[in-house]
Amino acid sequence: MTPRAADRTRYDRATAHLDAPLAVVDLDAFDANAADLVRRAGGKPVRVASKSVRCRALLERVLAMDGFQGIMSFTLEESVWLTRAGFDDVLLAYPSADRAGFAELAGDAKLAAAVTVMIDDPAQLELIDRARSGGTEEIRVCLELDTALHLLGGRIRVGARRSPLRDPGRLAEMARSVARRPGFRLVGLMAYEGHVAGVGDAVAGSPLRSRMIRLMQSAARRELAARRAAAVRAVRAVVPDLEFVNGGGTGSVQHTAAEDVVTEIAAGSGLYLPRLFDNYTSFSGRPAALFAQPVVRRPGVGVVTVLGGGYPASGAAGRDRLPVPYLPEGLRYDPQEGPGEVQTPLLGTPADDLLIGDKVWFRHAKAGEMCERFDELRLIEGDRVVATVPTYRGEGRTFL
Repeated sequence: MTPRAADRTRYDRATAHLDAPLAVVDLDAFDANAADLVRRAGGKPVRVASKSVRCRALLERVLAMDGFQGIMSFTLEESVWLTRAGFDDVLLAYPSADRAGFAELAGDAKLAAAVTVMIDDPAQLELIDRARSGGTEEIRVCLELDTALHLLGGRIRVGARRSPLRDPGRLAEMARSVARRPGFRLVGLMAYEGHVAGVGDAVAGSPLRSRMIRLMQSAARRELAARRAAAVRAVRAVVPDLEFVNGGGTGSVQHTAAEDVVTEIAAGSGLYLPRLFDNYTSFSGRPAALFAQPVVRRPGVGVVTVLGGGYPASGAAGRDRLPVPYLPEGLRYDPQEGPGEVQTPLLGTPADDLLIGDKVWFRHAKAGEMCERFDELRLIEGDRVVATVPTYRGEGRTFL
């Protein structure tokens, strides 16, 4: 029996009393992945990206482990909710225009002490001030450095379009804008190198493309390390007591941690290990989050149909954004249909061994987005469900 077949046996046994659709997290795999992130961080704390988890119980679990410290959130509303739930170190990774949220933050000392907001433009400071509604609490601020690699004099850009703050001089100017403005305190600097941390460099069946990605990422790491160090020096010249410099992501943990100026690493997808994180030479992990769809039809030899399953991930549309049939091994989509909103036909020899009501297990392309489809996660240890915990959706929270 292959390891994957053994996992299928465990998951089927653990959930035999439950009807699909359902979602599970294998705690043994989750904990092993967490330990590997800590190992790769080399002693620097790992800040958990909540968008890749979207379950309070699992955020609590990972933050109770040695080596993890703080949350990186994705909306201001989520940041406030998590803080009121007891989390006391929340870095909002994206700028916000949530005026009600800023009014709440500015009017509550506990919230203001726990939440750090992201800015990259003086207009964002103006928006926050206009939203205060009389609140006088000091707002903790983090600046974001653009990490994209520019080639051929800037004619080619590799990396996400995020912050407009690219060179150290502009970072220092923005730092001075914060320092001069009453009611704000600059405490951190963040730089997320998504073109390194979130792009696999071992694309199956594409050795030339993989080689090109590795060359690009090597150049990007060198360029960013030098520019990030200069940016930190420039910002510290304005704010010597800067509390943290955040960088990295699941795919670049050890590389970013090796930079002296970086004080903490961000990661989250590596806990669940969705399919987009299979193709890396720098690390490997164990798939921990899966969802099951029930077989509801047997249209013919070598074909079964499962209920639903059309859960594409965000990003540029493509096959890599689709969930992948994972267990039993050997199933594939019908190229004429793909994963459907209400039903999904699956092809392959294993289909002939599946009965009506059997479960087919899938892996999502991304990590936390799976949780937007399910109210609960069944937590599995060995071949038993040991707990059932709500996702954000299950707690009535859909932040985006």
